[in-house]
Amino acid sequence: MSEITFDDFLKVDIRVGTVVRAAPFPEARKPALRLWIDFGPGIGERKSSAQITVHYQPDALIGRQVMAVVNFPPRQIGPFMSEVLVLGLADENGDIVLIGPDRPVPDGERMH
Repeated sequence: MSEITFDDFLKVDIRVGTVVRAAPFPEARKPALRLWIDFGPGIGERKSSAQITVHYQPDALIGRQVMAVVNFPPRQIGPFMSEVLVLGLADENGDIVLIGPDRPVPDGERMH
């Protein structure tokens, strides 16, 4: 893996937001959910498609804070425009587990 500078790291804008809506995404090639995430007044609500169906049901995600990259360009995924990249880690089976704070923090806070 190549090294990056601190300035390179600062270019990636990772923020916390609260899932305000979640729904199945049956049109996706791989099982996925559509998420609407509130990143607070500075950024607002953004959408994301996430392949997290093994560990998460849409209703259980409402109110959960998640971390996401908010400065990637939007990406068209089937009929859905994904605006942020929600972050997670693979479990022992390769299924994604979401990353989020262990205590509530204000939506829109940037990762340090």
